[in-house]
Amino acid sequence: MDAPIQLSLPLPRSMDTRIYIQLTAKSKAVVLFLTTASAEEATSPTPLGSFVYALPDRYNPTQPLSTPLCTVEPTLEFTTRLAKLITRRTQLPTYVGNSVSFASAGLGGTVGEEMEAFKQVAELVLSKLESANATPNGVQS
Repeated sequence: MDAPIQLSLPLPRSMDTRIYIQLTAKSKAVVLFLTTASAEEATSPTPLGSFVYALPDRYNPTQPLSTPLCTVEPTLEFTTRLAKLITRRTQLPTYVGNSVSFASAGLGGTVGEEMEAFKQVAELVLSKLESANATPNGVQS
């Protein structure tokens, strides 16, 4: 994947808010940025949110290591989980920046809405990585 891929998907149970994704996969790392914006906010900048680095653990490949490089509490857990998931599946170091806000989700950001968004984002990103063959053997299950 030479250039970043830009994607979007609707925020679960939201009328007009979308999750915007920028994905870059190189031979040695994956870089992913996520944010939300409604139709009116699409052109205005959003804050960075949390930024997490995850890398494979050579001794326990099912449990990637991670460290937050920039923390914003409401986005930290989502960002860390996503970075670790992508690292576990690709066995590549992963950087994830996330400023997704669930405030405009249908129920105001319940755990169910956050889990639904996490699943949608993870499936979309992993499918793009697999189709781009981001790892030498494709995405690992």
